[in-house]
Amino acid sequence: MTFIPPLIGLSRSSLGDGTYGSSLLPHLLLESLSFASDVSQGQTALQLLQVRRLLEPQATGLAAALLTADELRELGSVLERSRAAATVEEFVAHDILFHLRIVEAVGNPVLSMLLRVLSTRTQRARIVRGTRTERAVEHAHREHDEILRALRNRDAQLAVSAATVHVAAVEQWLAAGLVDDPVCAAEDRPHRSAASLRSPRSTNLKPVAVRVPPSPSGTAGVSSPSWTTRRPRG
Repeated sequence: MTFIPPLIGLSRSSLGDGTYGSSLLPHLLLESLSFASDVSQGQTALQLLQVRRLLEPQATGLAAALLTADELRELGSVLERSRAAATVEEFVAHDILFHLRIVEAVGNPVLSMLLRVLSTRTQRARIVRGTRTERAVEHAHREHDEILRALRNRDAQLAVSAATVHVAAVEQWLAAGLVDDPVCAAEDRPHRSAASLRSPRSTNLKPVAVRVPPSPSGTAGVSSPSWTTRRPRG
């Protein structure tokens, strides 16, 4: 008999009838996994980053053959806006959007929702790293450029490699600094979360809340279980 953890909302029980698995429609899956990741911290936060590293680079490689010319131009625009970001929070929001748009090109709503959770729920660690690690944002810009260059060249192998280097950076930083729970410790310690990216000593800027827009395709259901529901682009 397979055990289905009721805590994260992936099962439902009926008195006298048994336990059943709940729907795995993307928006319901997002709600369940969001709860699980909301209560994660310390080692679990690191594990979420590890799962992201396992999934996202492969999805990026698949997207190399599927992204349209318009979608590639949109990715370029997102990176331009990220370079103009005035705060680390704003930069991270653009970073999240950049990766989500790439994954959405694969055409698998479940995969998109999984990576949306993994990306947005590890946002705190990325902000802390961006404010405390010298030249972290500068390195991220360069890594983004390498990912986009590989996608434009339809080079799946290079896209996987570039994405792996990029998403592993935060994971390696957190693993190296993990003592008890640096993510939660960051909640208790003041930091320059809204510091200017251009002037590290600037303290007169206020945090800017930038929400990642929902997927244009929506999350009402799963159109296909296939990883490649779209035809490769020439």
